[in-house]
Amino acid sequence: MKNIKLGKLWDTLHSSYWFIPSIMAIVATALAFTILMLDRTGKANVNYWWSYTGGADGARSLLGAVAGSMIGVAATAFSITIVALQLAASNFGPRLLRNFMQDTGNQIVLGTFISTFIYCLLVLRTIHGEGDGYNQFVPQLAITFGIVLAIISIGVLIYFIDHASTIIQASHIIKNVCDDLDRVIDRLFPQKIGRSIPFGQELAEIPEDFDSVACGVRVTDNGYIQAIDDEELIKIAQKYNLLLRVESRPGKFVIKDSNLVMVFPGELVNRKLSKQINDAFILGKERSEQQDIEFPIEQLVEIALRALSPGINDPFTGIRCVDRLGAALCRLAQKDFPSPYRYDEDRKLRAIARAVTFEGLVDSAFNGIRQYARSDASVTIRLLEALANIATYTNNPEYQAVLQRHADMILRGSQEGLSEELDRKDVQEQYQAVIKALNSNSRT
Repeated sequence: MKNIKLGKLWDTLHSSYWFIPSIMAIVATALAFTILMLDRTGKANVNYWWSYTGGADGARSLLGAVAGSMIGVAATAFSITIVALQLAASNFGPRLLRNFMQDTGNQIVLGTFISTFIYCLLVLRTIHGEGDGYNQFVPQLAITFGIVLAIISIGVLIYFIDHASTIIQASHIIKNVCDDLDRVIDRLFPQKIGRSIPFGQELAEIPEDFDSVACGVRVTDNGYIQAIDDEELIKIAQKYNLLLRVESRPGKFVIKDSNLVMVFPGELVNRKLSKQINDAFILGKERSEQQDIEFPIEQLVEIALRALSPGINDPFTGIRCVDRLGAALCRLAQKDFPSPYRYDEDRKLRAIARAVTFEGLVDSAFNGIRQYARSDASVTIRLLEALANIATYTNNPEYQAVLQRHADMILRGSQEGLSEELDRKDVQEQYQAVIKALNSNSRT
């Protein structure tokens, strides 16, 4: 549970615009005091052609100009970021704002400007001339480093202008979501919890009176399940000799006081056990890709559906989403999906989870796009091409039946939605390519 909570904490911090800039501001503060201390002790040797050698008035003017410009540039960068977020929300969907908030480049840009501003202020207050009533002090090393930070900030500003124009492009957004999906696939598949048991044995281990005897542990709050600590649930079940059936999986919305987990035997359920089980679930106000593989899939689908809407009518963006979804499903077709039955170290059934299935993921990826694209020949053909590609990566009869079902639905929809006979003929030819791929791979 500790690792899951740490992962959730890092995800929250990484999605905020204050964390990295705050760290950079703290570093700038520590750096300013350190360099000023070197200047005061006289240990710093700054007799170089590139170091600052002017007086107090020039140092004040220099650092004042740098500080004033940095806070202005930071405000401008923040305004540009807000505009980019608004464009993303309107064109690609508000759920993708989280991806923009996680953009490390924007956070570092804001942190650089703010850090340079803070550094210049801290150094500026220590500069004293001959008529200031203090001993004359011009921290040459600190001022030189302030000039270096100003030059770095100019480079960061150039990077930001290029970066801000890149992150709102459809291809960049789709690629980022696809990268999130690839990381989720690598993290969750295969997910082996407990011990592998011969197929069919788990059904014999489920008590016949499970539904009548089991008692539900209720949810303590509304929200989306972001993560479940399966190992902690197995430990709880092993400690109290229980069999648990999880009623929801990550990504699903749960309502307060609804059944979260069914516990067998039900008479052992009490307040303490209910709290322990609830603590194994992390709820949030929005979905997260930490354990929810459908979340990035549905983000790609949302981009495609908005692109295919009559107000935008951008089938090329929809095609790009179909290509990315097809590539992800090609990987998933080669993966071993985790069993819903989880065992402890003694090979005893302890938990029954709501596991994702290949059929469910294909439905999530293609159903919405298929329904919207039934009158668009190019997107319809690309859907069939994606199915044909996926078919070449699996000889699993169940997976092939899923792909066959989707190909049939796409064909029927196109026959009803496409008015041009030649378009329907092209779709029919691509449908036959899907059937050929399924048949050829089933024989290997």
